[in-house]
Amino acid sequence: MVYNLIVSQDTHRKKVGRMGEDIACKFLEQKGFQILDRNYRKPWGEIDIIAEKSDQIRFVEVKTVSREAYQGISREIDYRPEEMVNAKKLKKLTRTAALYMETTRDEREYQIDVIGIIINEHTRTAHCRLFEQALEDNL
Repeated sequence: MVYNLIVSQDTHRKKVGRMGEDIACKFLEQKGFQILDRNYRKPWGEIDIIAEKSDQIRFVEVKTVSREAYQGISREIDYRPEEMVNAKKLKKLTRTAALYMETTRDEREYQIDVIGIIINEHTRTAHCRLFEQALEDNL
């Protein structure tokens, strides 16, 4: 019984994550980005979204939470899902991004960005925040 609950929670978390990535792509497109690839995976890491804007490659990490997951928390608390991207995660992203650039032989400038998304499944709305140049601020 407990196992089923864990599987159910994990399935919901993955569903929220996929919704967040879809929302992030639309959000980026509205800001003038062109989406080049999604879910670029290597054994040591994954990049959620690879996009381009102003002739620069952007590797975007998306962190999404559902407001419903935090029903018991006061609305006064400003939860920031993007804060889950720590130095270790940024290092993995950087390594994966460098390999992508090498593999594609792309010599343009690139950067790591982070999008934090809070979804309210009940109202079917989302709040997105884009943090550009995440490496510069965190390493």
